[in-house]
Amino acid sequence: MSGPAADERALLRIERGRPTPEETAAVTAVLLAVAARSAAEQPGRPSPAAARWYRWERTAAFRPGHSWHLVR
Repeated sequence: MSGPAADERALLRIERGRPTPEETAAVTAVLLAVAARSAAEQPGRPSPAAARWYRWERTAAFRPGHSWHLVR
């Protein structure tokens, strides 16, 4: 098959070169394995963007001028 109709249904398109059927099968197997692995690793909920242990609201909003003496 060739032409626009074949390109619309194709899952894999060779842009350059002439790979053998074995090479195309190998690339397809690797891509499917990577896709299956990434789908299995996705957690049910998104990971937090910031560390949970750091709380901005617990830090002092104002530090007096002599506060550098208190730093250990």
